[in-house]
Amino acid sequence: MKAVVFDNELKLVKDYKKPVPQKGEALVRVTLGGICNTDYEITKGYMGYVGVLGHEAVGVVEEINDDDQSLLGKRVVSEISYGCHDPNCRYCAEKLYRHCPNRHTLGIWKKDGCFAEYFTMPVEVLFEVPENVTDEQAVFVEPLAAACEITEQLHIKPFEKVVVLGDGKLGLITALTLKAQNIDVLLVGKHQNKLDIAKAQGVETILLQDLKVEKIYDVVVEATGSISGFETALALTKPRGTLVLKSTVAASKEFNLAPIVIDEITVLGSRCGQFGPALRLLEGNKVDLKPLISATYNVDDAIEAFEKNKEKDTLKVLLKF
Repeated sequence: MKAVVFDNELKLVKDYKKPVPQKGEALVRVTLGGICNTDYEITKGYMGYVGVLGHEAVGVVEEINDDDQSLLGKRVVSEISYGCHDPNCRYCAEKLYRHCPNRHTLGIWKKDGCFAEYFTMPVEVLFEVPENVTDEQAVFVEPLAAACEITEQLHIKPFEKVVVLGDGKLGLITALTLKAQNIDVLLVGKHQNKLDIAKAQGVETILLQDLKVEKIYDVVVEATGSISGFETALALTKPRGTLVLKSTVAASKEFNLAPIVIDEITVLGSRCGQFGPALRLLEGNKVDLKPLISATYNVDDAIEAFEKNKEKDTLKVLLKF
C-alpha cells in the first residue's frame, strides 16, 4: 500500500506492508487525512518517531478482528491513543488513554499512523461519523476534540470574559468551539484574513496591535506556541484568573513567571479531548471548519503537501486517498 513515512527523511513509499488487525482491532481504509503541525515537528526529530505519519483521518472500516462487528462498513474517525489495559492502570480504567504510561499513539509513538491507504486501531477508540458530516469536516475531529477539552476541564461561567490568543489552526478552532458552546470569546491574532474566518461565524476578533493589554480576562487561552504569546497571556489574565495552555511553548529565552504567584493565576495544561462532543458539534452544524482548508493533495503528492503546510498563510492541508 501507499504510505507517507518518516525514516530520517520524509518519503512516499508505494509498497509499504498493509497492516493486519490484531484481536480487538479494526482495519480502516483511509479516505482523507489532515496534516498537523505535530507531523511537521516529527520530521524535525520530535519524539524520535520513525514510521507512517498522521493522526488526523477519516476512513471506512473494512475488517474487524473482534466479536463486535457493528462498525463494519461504517465511516469512522479514530482517537489517537490507546492504552495498556493493565487492570492496575487508573488511566486506562478512566479511558484516559493519552496519559497511560505504556500508551501507543497513532503516527507519533509506537504506532504507525494514518497517512496510508490503511491503518489499524482498537475498535474501542473508533467513532462512527454522522451521515450529515462530510469527510472534509470529519477530518478535523481530533483538533476539534482538543478544543472541546477546555470546557471539560474548566467550568466557564456565563459572565466571565474569555480571550484566545493566536489565529493559527489551533486558535481558530478553539475560538469557534467556545463560541459554539455559547461562550462569549474574543480572538486575538496578527492576520486579518485568518481572523475573518472566525468573524464570519460570529466570533469577536481583534488584531494584536489594536488590543489594549490589561488584566481583565477571567480565562485566557494561549494558542500561539510562542514565548511572546505566553507573556501576553500572562499580562491579560486577571488576578485569580485561569491561563489555559493549548500549545506547547519551547523556551528559547528566560521569561518571568512571578505574575503567576503574585496574581495567584491558575495555569491549566490542556491537550487532547473526547471525540463524542466534537462529533456532536459537527452533526448539529454548530461549527464550520471547511474555511480552514487551504489545499487538498492526492497522496501521490504528499511531499509537496508537506511543503505547502510550511507556508506562513497556510492553515490546514489535506491528503486525499
